[in-house]
Amino acid sequence: MASQSIRQRLRLRTEAGHVTLESVDPAGTPAMKKRLAEEATAAIQRQLTDLQLRLWAERERSLLVVLQAMDAAGKDAVILHAMAGLNPQGVRVMSFKVPTPEEARHHFLWRIRKHLPGPGEIAIFNRSHYEDVIVPRVRQSASPRLVTQRCRQINEFERQLVASGTTVVKIFLHVSFQEQTRRLIERLQDPAKMWKFDENDIAERMHWDDYQAAIDVALEACNPDSAPWYIVPADKRWYRNWAVSRILVETLQEMSPQFPQPRLATKKFLKELQTRAVRG
Repeated sequence: MASQSIRQRLRLRTEAGHVTLESVDPAGTPAMKKRLAEEATAAIQRQLTDLQLRLWAERERSLLVVLQAMDAAGKDAVILHAMAGLNPQGVRVMSFKVPTPEEARHHFLWRIRKHLPGPGEIAIFNRSHYEDVIVPRVRQSASPRLVTQRCRQINEFERQLVASGTTVVKIFLHVSFQEQTRRLIERLQDPAKMWKFDENDIAERMHWDDYQAAIDVALEACNPDSAPWYIVPADKRWYRNWAVSRILVETLQEMSPQFPQPRLATKKFLKELQTRAVRG
């Protein structure tokens, strides 16, 4: 099962018409069983370590990972567990929440551009520019026309990123209302997790259906072949973490970063180093 392309299975497709999250089972575990996923963890982490090292050494291209989800779907956990094989030296993690007054004075993509990955780097957006089309639609703080305009601007922004050498991977962690409820209760009952709870979580749940509809619109409007969305069922933590890891491995394998091959007088340098080692 693990040899099958998880990206093909989880990639959002819009050919059949309107996209709805309802068509994806948040408790599903396509292409994997728990025992096999647990057995594959170490190998996946080794692959990520090697592929990231090659990307870092190559210093020509970069990878942008966009994580979107409802509250308690596990974005932080994915960064911790699914990406454990990544070396922090070459990774940036940025969380985009409510714009600051300064950010609000600029174009909505201004704050995003400041945190894009440089050559050889991997950037992980824990929430992203998609907040600026999903949240305004739910809260009706922006007109449908403005939301549509922003979606077009996002498509052009991501097209330019890809053209400049940045691979864009967009992952939506799809959690059910029932599982979100269970996890929020878990947070309130566990002193080690209570700090994650925000009283606004309760109010936001009142708009669950509105958020689902807004997410559907954003996913469908911004899903080009060059920067597609992947919908990862997130009710099962083990599956969520495995699937995201596999998506990253498959993406980096497709990028196929290579170690540079500098022209060095290898024999000469080896001889000098060995000579100096003896004298020392």
